[in-house]
Amino acid sequence: MGKRKVGALEKVEADLANLQHKIRRDPSSYEDDFQAQYRQYQVLFEVFMHDPSSHDDNALVKLRDQIDFVSHVADCYPKQTNEFPAQLIDLLSNHHALLESELRDKLVGALVLLRNKEVIDSARLINALFPILVTTPSKSLRELLFTKILSDLRSSNAKSTNHRLNRTMQTVLFNLLTSDRTSPKGLWAVKLTRELWKRQIWTDARAVEIMKEASLSENEKVIIGGVRFFLGGDKEREEAADDDSDAEDGVDISKLKHQAGINKKTKKKEKELKKAAANVKRKERKKKAPHPLNFSALHLLHDPQGFAEALFYRHLQNQKSKLNLEQKLLVLNLVTRLVGLHQLTIISLYSYFLKFLTPKQPSVTSFLAALAQATHALVPPDALEPLMLKIANEFVSEAAASEVAAAGLNSIREICVRQPLAMNETLLQDLVMYRKSKDKGVMMAAKGLLSLYREVGAEMLKKRDRGKEAAMGLRSGDRKEQRYGEAAAGGIEGLELLEQWKEEERRKKRIEKGLDPDGADDEDEAEDEDWKNWDVESEASDDSGGWINVEADGDDIVISDSEDDERPAKKAKKEHEAAKDQGPADEQQAEQKAAQEAKEKEDAALKLATTRILTPADLQKLQELRMQAQVNAQLPAHRRQNAAAAAAARHAEDPLTAEEIELPARLAARKTKEEKIAMAKADREDKHQSTTAKRKEKKMAEGKSTTNKEKARQKNFLMTLGKAKFKGKRSLTDTQKVLRGHIDRQKRGGKRGNKGH
Repeated sequence: MGKRKVGALEKVEADLANLQHKIRRDPSSYEDDFQAQYRQYQVLFEVFMHDPSSHDDNALVKLRDQIDFVSHVADCYPKQTNEFPAQLIDLLSNHHALLESELRDKLVGALVLLRNKEVIDSARLINALFPILVTTPSKSLRELLFTKILSDLRSSNAKSTNHRLNRTMQTVLFNLLTSDRTSPKGLWAVKLTRELWKRQIWTDARAVEIMKEASLSENEKVIIGGVRFFLGGDKEREEAADDDSDAEDGVDISKLKHQAGINKKTKKKEKELKKAAANVKRKERKKKAPHPLNFSALHLLHDPQGFAEALFYRHLQNQKSKLNLEQKLLVLNLVTRLVGLHQLTIISLYSYFLKFLTPKQPSVTSFLAALAQATHALVPPDALEPLMLKIANEFVSEAAASEVAAAGLNSIREICVRQPLAMNETLLQDLVMYRKSKDKGVMMAAKGLLSLYREVGAEMLKKRDRGKEAAMGLRSGDRKEQRYGEAAAGGIEGLELLEQWKEEERRKKRIEKGLDPDGADDEDEAEDEDWKNWDVESEASDDSGGWINVEADGDDIVISDSEDDERPAKKAKKEHEAAKDQGPADEQQAEQKAAQEAKEKEDAALKLATTRILTPADLQKLQELRMQAQVNAQLPAHRRQNAAAAAAARHAEDPLTAEEIELPARLAARKTKEEKIAMAKADREDKHQSTTAKRKEKKMAEGKSTTNKEKARQKNFLMTLGKAKFKGKRSLTDTQKVLRGHIDRQKRGGKRGNKGH
């Protein structure tokens, strides 16, 4: 009896599928048949609604089949099925906890199908599914609903941004988080927003506000979800974009055409070729399209100061906070990134660090990295001095382990990169003495601190530690003592290079004409000449393939940490001795003269921008000079000059990790013989292969065939023995026939004669 029921149900299902195909072809001709099936569906639906907890397998199967049938053809009869979507939504919303799993999944699939056929819109579908997502206890149903909601939001924003739907959904998620801050339901708002941000569907400030509210929640999982979004959401978005571009770059059109020409031509191969060609065209269009402005989530915050303070006082200083140490470290990392990026001021944050700055504290390097991250040029030095002393006393001492001392010195250096005024002269001179340590990690960290202060505060170092360039810069007045809150005046990058180049060109022209090189020119005539010849100069210069004049990396400027090389130049030394011999009045006049010369240099750099209009040729030359300066900055003789500026610029956007604090100790750590062997073999292959074997393996991986000669080598010897014997007994006439046949086959294009295809 059971087999007969199963057979009858399968027959009914087949009949419905057959009727469905007929209706799709000609809806008007099969309207009566549809009416009969729809009435049957209504009867089954009413019977089921009287007892939703019923477990009659026969009735459930029939109802599922009827729902599936009606949902597939509902767009053909919109008037007759006007109430069908509402019935499905009502059944799923009110009884999803009692429904059988297969029927429940069928209802969700039917609603999604109606949305795809545009019988209902996205807003109605999401409003029906999202309340069930946050209330149902079924894990499988939650996964299904989350997938369907995310897929619908993606498809709704595929061709163009659906602003109305996005605003509606963002409002729903925002209200879910703010209505009950202790509820774990807000985790779904975090998951949806993070996934849509990763796929670049939501890139506006409203999505960031949702994650901001999640970070300020009172549920631990919701808090950490929001915090992790700000710390890693942008990186996920970049990686997803890179993966998409790599997937598109993997299309090999020439390979597909080659295979289509050789193998049997089928419709499947033709479709694959067309699809690959479409992908390539789409990729080319994306290259030509303007790049979207994907701002970081940390930059889209409306009130970063208020957000950072709320995070700090609610989750870190609050004694009732339920977060553990690892979770508090994540929140602290976010707070310090906000402080460093937006240059915020939270004075109590720095006193919060005092109790954690001890080598016995778990994850102490993470606290050191967070402290360095929270430092910027507007932090008062008074707030940082106790921290610097605490790190120096706890970490940097003769009794401390070498790894501890290296981490302490490196963290002090990272803090001083951002705020050099946090260091006092006595402490700096004590720390610099560690450059003579026998431990390589401590020595490297101390030398890094010394190199930094040669650039940003050479006057705090002893004369023997300043180095040649710093000493000459202090004597000439080029390097001045930095003041708190002082910022460099803005201007056009590299303009002083253009001014210097123009001055050199002017002097060359006057020397060629036999005039005084220091004489004055008529500036109006020079400017008119530049405007007349700008197109000629722009065509003559070649940015893409031309040579770049790079300064010789010789012995002109040498920066060394050894004390023997730190003596000033002979000329500068003589001038300094001559200045000593002079009286105090003459020395004061020399200092005033040096300061006046430095001011004249600054005024000359701004003269070009304030007195003349830059021609297109000037702008092009300015770009060349900038590129040349960048290349020169990478040379060893100039690399340390820009070390402080490069470090400050790098850490303005990028986070500082505990691994960077531990870096000197890691680099200096002695490795065992096994570790060295493993490192040496890291980039090598496990087995040695000849070039022919590598080429053959590559061809096999690409799905290409081997030659007949290679196939013959793999045959069993007994299979080739007869042919080899016959080949040796061939007469001269037989050999000529074989060679002639080979030539004829080449002319035909092979055995099949496929030449030209």
